Amino acid sequence: MHFKKLINIVILFFLIFCCEEKYNEIEPEAIIPKPSEQISKSGEFILKDFYAVSAENDLDNASIYLMNQIDGLIDIKLNPKHKSKIEFIENLNLKEEEYYLDVSKKGISIQARDSRGAFYAVQSLFQLFPKNAGENNEIIIPFVNIKDSPQFSYRGMHLDVGRHMYSVDFIKKYIDAIAMLKMNTFHWHLTEDQGWRIEIKKYPKLQEVAAYRDETLVGHYSDQPHQFDGKRYGGHYTQEEIKDIVAYAQNRFVTIIPEIEMPGHSQAAIAAYPELGCTGEQVEVATKWGVFEDIYCTKDETFNFLEDVLDEVLELFPSKYIHIGGDEAPKTRWKTCKDCQKRIKDEGLKDEHELQNYFITRMEKYLNSKGRQIIGWDEILEGGLAPNATVMSWRGTSGAVEAAKSGHNVVMTPTSHCYFDYYQSDNEDEPLAIGGFLPLEKVYGFNPIPEELTKEDAKFVLGAQGNIWTEYMPTEEQVEYMAFPRMLAMSEVLWSKPENKNYKNFVSRLENFHKRLDALDINYANHLYEIEGNMLSEDGKAFYDLITLTEGKTIRYTLDGSAPNVSSKIYKSRIPIVESTIIKAAVFNSDKQLGKNFTQNINFHKAVGAKIYINKQPHIAYSGSGSEGLINGIRGSDSRYGDKEWLGFWGEDIEIKIDFKKPIKINSIKTRFYNGNGQWIYSPKEVNFEFTLEEGTKVSDKRKLQSKDKLLIKLDYDFITPEDLNVKVKSFTLKIPNYGKIPEGKQGAGNKAWTFIDEIIVN
Repeated sequence: MHFKKLINIVILFFLIFCCEEKYNEIEPEAIIPKPSEQISKSGEFILKDFYAVSAENDLDNASIYLMNQIDGLIDIKLNPKHKSKIEFIENLNLKEEEYYLDVSKKGISIQARDSRGAFYAVQSLFQLFPKNAGENNEIIIPFVNIKDSPQFSYRGMHLDVGRHMYSVDFIKKYIDAIAMLKMNTFHWHLTEDQGWRIEIKKYPKLQEVAAYRDETLVGHYSDQPHQFDGKRYGGHYTQEEIKDIVAYAQNRFVTIIPEIEMPGHSQAAIAAYPELGCTGEQVEVATKWGVFEDIYCTKDETFNFLEDVLDEVLELFPSKYIHIGGDEAPKTRWKTCKDCQKRIKDEGLKDEHELQNYFITRMEKYLNSKGRQIIGWDEILEGGLAPNATVMSWRGTSGAVEAAKSGHNVVMTPTSHCYFDYYQSDNEDEPLAIGGFLPLEKVYGFNPIPEELTKEDAKFVLGAQGNIWTEYMPTEEQVEYMAFPRMLAMSEVLWSKPENKNYKNFVSRLENFHKRLDALDINYANHLYEIEGNMLSEDGKAFYDLITLTEGKTIRYTLDGSAPNVSSKIYKSRIPIVESTIIKAAVFNSDKQLGKNFTQNINFHKAVGAKIYINKQPHIAYSGSGSEGLINGIRGSDSRYGDKEWLGFWGEDIEIKIDFKKPIKINSIKTRFYNGNGQWIYSPKEVNFEFTLEEGTKVSDKRKLQSKDKLLIKLDYDFITPEDLNVKVKSFTLKIPNYGKIPEGKQGAGNKAWTFIDEIIVN
């Protein structure tokens, strides 16, 4: 029989259960992430004064954590003899991280296999506390019974401190948020082209040179010409600070995985030690964003440097995994470097891609010799995958599928659902972001298991994480704004069972959770009271639908371009659209407007209501409103290529045919293409037209497109016919060749380019 050592904790509380009615504004079924099983009961447990707590074996860590938190809410008086109690019971029949939580008139009972499970029970318990916890020196907790366990073992959040750096206090606050949401991994991106953030004692120039850039890009990377602020920027975390942060995370059962980028994203290190590069020439710490050609050379001196660096990193971070990056490493320097070409020849390698595999594999062997494993972005698949590597799949899901089918572990981080540096709202007043569009609902709908995987292959998917790249996040408040509430949605994706997930229910719980974020002084984006609009087509007629997910609210709208108010028409059913219209709407609660104004301009052009066919399906992550979304009268965002009006195709030539009910006269065709090269998106070089006229004649034409450095590339095509001829068009087809492979020196070099197309306007 297993011997259970009972630990009595004397510096703890006395619990009194009180039978009279007490007001508690917390809803017991408002926990995020949603538990596996939860039964709410009538009644409340009132926590006050002081009492004794029992904790078996290792569970005392969770009990002490709970008591430390409560200690700041109510006063302490010792009374260890009281019958009501909080108990932490070891239950070896439970799985790792699984827990039972029971709140009844007897007290609070937590069962878990280990301290991690008990810690997550405590996090659920905290969410049962009312926002006025501690008022009148008491905490009112509703009766509840919860049985809970996670869906995935890896539940992570990432933070890039290379582009912008944040205080130690903020890093700890970020870790607290991770722990609160039952996530267990903090991926700390510590080195970049724009700054090296970790102290390495053997190489002091990493702190003196690599940690600072002379100035920083102002505005968006796509803005031309580039402007800079002229201010020196930088800093680093000392080893003592890192040790403190690691210990802080361990106390909250959060593992920190450090990322030391190699062979690319290393210009800052090369600026400090030019001999690490292929040319040996002095370079600067990067002052703008993007991908740079100066990467680590493959000579022995580089590997000696990286092994020395990793030796110090391993002393600071006890994590099983060390992230070595591996992404976006242009091979330009390697192709002309005598050392790299000699390495290719000596090792019998085929090309520079296999040289990258050699680089990664060599570093993996070194880390394996130290008892650690590597994890890297999916580019580490190029040229063959290192034997024991875990792949972090960000360029869609294909890398994950390839790795899992080869028996390698995978962590899912696709840009389409996990990049929290993307815009999260259609509002034009959102803070500057890198681009893209990732609303809360899309995060919540993420399934980390790619559908191409069999049940056996799916076992290699460890979980997923939300990524926060900080090019456009100079402040801690902005990091929080971009992280929350999308981090909450990701926590439920990773913890809660799929059958328990419901977005409308999540929104209801999130509305309540905002109070908790307010109390924790966490800045968050509140888009709950925004309106979603959809253009609908039925029997050739167009309608517009307005939706808000929050319960008990009213939508009021106007059609004349004026701002809605308490006297505006209440939305009850879809709005018929028969002409170009400006719809404005807002969510109201009684006589108060809650959210920002929603505005939709509808251009009722000649293709609205026509039939549209596309020879290829848009990518599942960027399918917008489907093919009909290209002729629904609504243009996509000027800055958010991932919204529901843009359609995205990866590396494919596409043909779009628009067929009219009856032949019509055409004067012009307009559309536009997104050209965000930093996100691998390139406008096509030309567009070909084929018209089928009323009598069956076919007419062809083409237009060249000049992309230059513009973010949006317009196509304005005039269909010119003699004025004395009544030429009508029955249908037309746009043939759009993909740009091709991304050029060397650009982000995503060598990969297929994306094509993103907006509304096709026919006049």
